[in-house]
Amino acid sequence: MSARTPPRFVPTLTTVLELPAEPVPPSEPTPEPPSEPAAAAPAAAVVDPAQAVALSPQAMLSEADAFQLEEQLIHRVLQRIDLSLEERLSDTVSAAVQQQLDSMIPRLRGEIETVLRELVSEALAQELSDNTGSTPAFGP
Repeated sequence: MSARTPPRFVPTLTTVLELPAEPVPPSEPTPEPPSEPAAAAPAAAVVDPAQAVALSPQAMLSEADAFQLEEQLIHRVLQRIDLSLEERLSDTVSAAVQQQLDSMIPRLRGEIETVLRELVSEALAQELSDNTGSTPAFGP
């Protein structure tokens, strides 16, 4: 087994927390976990973040433990991303679409005005050519 070096963008923990000899009573009552453990994750793999402790640099993990730790980290990061990704993307896309619409409105108004003028001119010219007489084609 070769020691894997972490990618350069992963922060390295430098502080090691010492666990107290006796458990400290929590200041708030903690909710009881559900009676059935999750089928996807074994009970031993679920770690309360408040109880997590940094490993010393000398601690060697097996390949399986390192992989499991990496998977847990990825899972937690993806959960954090999922919470705000949809909202941020929606806000960003909405702002970009609104900005594009704001810049298009004057040009669209000009184009609509041009097309409407042409249609009115053509309709008026056709009506005048069809009714060359002095009396309009209304009435009984």
